[in-house]
Amino acid sequence: MSNSRHLGIAVAQMGPVHLNDSRAAVVKRLVEMLNEAASRGAKLVVFPELALTTFFPRYWMTEEEAVERFFERSMPNKDVQPLFDAAKARGVGFYLGYAELTPSGERFNTSILVDANANIIGKYRKIHLPGHSDHKVDAPFQHLEKKFFEVGDVGIPVFEAFDTRVGMCLCNDRRWPETWRVMSLQSAEVGVLGYNTPSVNIHWNEPVHLRMSTHLVSLQASAYQNAMWIAAAAKCGSEDGHHMIGGSVIVAPTGEIVARAISEDDEVIVTSADLSWVENFRNHVFNFAKHRRPEHYKIIVERTGAGEPLPIPKI
Repeated sequence: MSNSRHLGIAVAQMGPVHLNDSRAAVVKRLVEMLNEAASRGAKLVVFPELALTTFFPRYWMTEEEAVERFFERSMPNKDVQPLFDAAKARGVGFYLGYAELTPSGERFNTSILVDANANIIGKYRKIHLPGHSDHKVDAPFQHLEKKFFEVGDVGIPVFEAFDTRVGMCLCNDRRWPETWRVMSLQSAEVGVLGYNTPSVNIHWNEPVHLRMSTHLVSLQASAYQNAMWIAAAAKCGSEDGHHMIGGSVIVAPTGEIVARAISEDDEVIVTSADLSWVENFRNHVFNFAKHRRPEHYKIIVERTGAGEPLPIPKI
């Protein structure tokens, strides 16, 4: 067995953020959870996707209105600075999701990685945007990520931080196995994500229990098959009558859930992640260099959708 290396990881789940909640009130909640996480030994705190606002893609509005109400033009800004100050004072880093407006006017569903000195050391922009861009007038709510956001343009980078390697993704990205494999091929030992997942799928009558089941199985399978720790933070509960699932978790490279939130409110879960388990699994189970055969996987990057079977080779 390899010598143990431990990282204190916290997931800071958030309860609802309503339309009328101010940025200052939301950031105060984040600071309280960061302080709790630090007091429990965390060195990295994972906050949810779009943590600073309600999940606004559920509402039909113009892009201009969305930008004015829900997007951040800079980071940190005066509203979010208290979180950066608290992180620096406590000597912890964090992951935070928010709606980003770039200086050139591009709009992204973004997350950042901030180190213990309150420096932004990494940025990710969501790639797998779910939902639609048209107005579905008969739906109980909208899911307009394709209207309000552009597809991420920075790939799936991995960052040297917290004496390990950390990869980031957001919400729907977690359901796509390519997300985690790209991280793992860059030797990421920890993957972090935030999510806002409605309990109702407006596109088909998916039973509510499956929303939680598929969420968990995606994370557990990905952690195991890529030999990495995964920490996932929900924003959940009922936002102005629109319910989202909780289920914030920290998953080990064994695929086992080692910590899980039990509420649909602000809640901090913490674990001391033994990073040596990553090395053990990558040496003895998923040794990519020894066992992967990329020459047989080309269809994965050559096709976007399902198509005809490949020609059967002559034997």
